[in-house]
Amino acid sequence: MSTEPAQSAEASTSQVDSSPTTSADLPTTPWSVVWSGGHSYVLEGSAGARWAGVDDRGRARFLTDAELRRRGWSRTPV
Repeated sequence: MSTEPAQSAEASTSQVDSSPTTSADLPTTPWSVVWSGGHSYVLEGSAGARWAGVDDRGRARFLTDAELRRRGWSRTPV
């Protein structure tokens, strides 16, 4: 009989890395959403795709994969 507390499977798998990512693993599925600088960006299209979002004033902003990597991004709001 163990004296260590039981740990649920949910608790051990619910840890998500929400730190900004700078590697080349951006999503490639159209309509994927990532976050950068407090704003969400949606991947439009597949060939020649670009990330669409808005700036602090609500104006449209479009970023390339390279720009998004340089700015830092995450899959969840930070």
